[in-house]
Amino acid sequence: MNKRLIHKISLFFVAICYTLTVFAGYKTNKDTTVVSSKPITGNNIVQFVFTSDQHYGLTKTTFQGATEVDAHIVNAALVAKLNTLTGVTFPNDGGVKAGCAIKFIDCVVTTGDIANRSEKGVQAAAASWSQFYADYITGMALKDSNNHKTPIYVVPGNHDVSNAIGYHKMMTPPADPTSVIGMYNLMVSPTAPKTAATFNYATDKIHASKNIGGVHFIFLNLWPDSTERAWMENDLLTVSATTPVFLFAHSIPDVEARFFTNPNGAGDINSTDKFENLLSEVFKDGAKTINEKALIEQRAFANFVKLHPNIKAYFHGHNNYNQYYTWQGPDSTIALPCVRVDSPMKGAVSAKDETKLSFQVVAVDTLNKSMTVRECLWNATPTNPSAPIVWGSSMTFSIQ
Repeated sequence: MNKRLIHKISLFFVAICYTLTVFAGYKTNKDTTVVSSKPITGNNIVQFVFTSDQHYGLTKTTFQGATEVDAHIVNAALVAKLNTLTGVTFPNDGGVKAGCAIKFIDCVVTTGDIANRSEKGVQAAAASWSQFYADYITGMALKDSNNHKTPIYVVPGNHDVSNAIGYHKMMTPPADPTSVIGMYNLMVSPTAPKTAATFNYATDKIHASKNIGGVHFIFLNLWPDSTERAWMENDLLTVSATTPVFLFAHSIPDVEARFFTNPNGAGDINSTDKFENLLSEVFKDGAKTINEKALIEQRAFANFVKLHPNIKAYFHGHNNYNQYYTWQGPDSTIALPCVRVDSPMKGAVSAKDETKLSFQVVAVDTLNKSMTVRECLWNATPTNPSAPIVWGSSMTFSIQ
């Protein structure tokens, strides 16, 4: 046997050994997502908290032994539990950082409805924004991976925007843009902060992006309509095609017709048409009523996602419960992982069972291209507010 043949055979066996070694290092999470065993260090891990729908101005029927509890008290309790996350150990669920202690939180994201719409005696947006600022911005004591104060990123919800521009039912005051202006100044950081005199919702959209540890976070104004997609198109020009992109918006991906600009008559907000004019895009579907499905608009967003395959996840509030699912678009042409989160005040489940109150803690492994989202039950023992958090359901997604 000549030396060249021996060399080829040796290389063949080395390749087989290497392949076996690699596959031995892989494990399957309970949701069948394959997770690599490559080394995980702080340099390739991004961790953040996701919450939504604070609804300041409402009261909670029962909370920790009291009745008719103001949202300011409930949200302050949630933030107090956020502040205990450092040192808490992730569950041994096979996901990213399973069994490891939380050492940092890179950011906290909330997807709107900070101020409840000021109908029927609900307080004005100005009061709600002041309470939110005290609880989540001043009161939060988490640290990021650089040992700096963890930033909070916010986007508006439909209640926030209606407070700013008006609604087809009576509000008191008829318009109060304070919370939306607060979000704009926080997220956009204009040279001259906006005021009630200078803010114009038609042109001052709350959208921004942040690069955090190898992940590109995009924060959107309510839902990715044509205006937001045009802005994203320009933003994504600065992002590598291999960088995972996460979208954060208030609305569900299969957006409701009522959110769009009224296509009828003067195009205004009125009690007959009941369009809310929250989005710049004029509604196009069917009979152009709020009872139609927004198929044309959803199809355009689905096509945008197809054109940008590094968009790996969509995070949203609005429906107020914990869920991990895949949005396929109106024509089943895409498979976009989605994360829906609970509300401390209007939870579809937790409003009746306060032990189910939750937010999400997300761990992203940018080296192995994997993300685990874990439900954090922050009020599992209402009779003991100081009791530690409890882990609920979880899901691991590939972000390849």
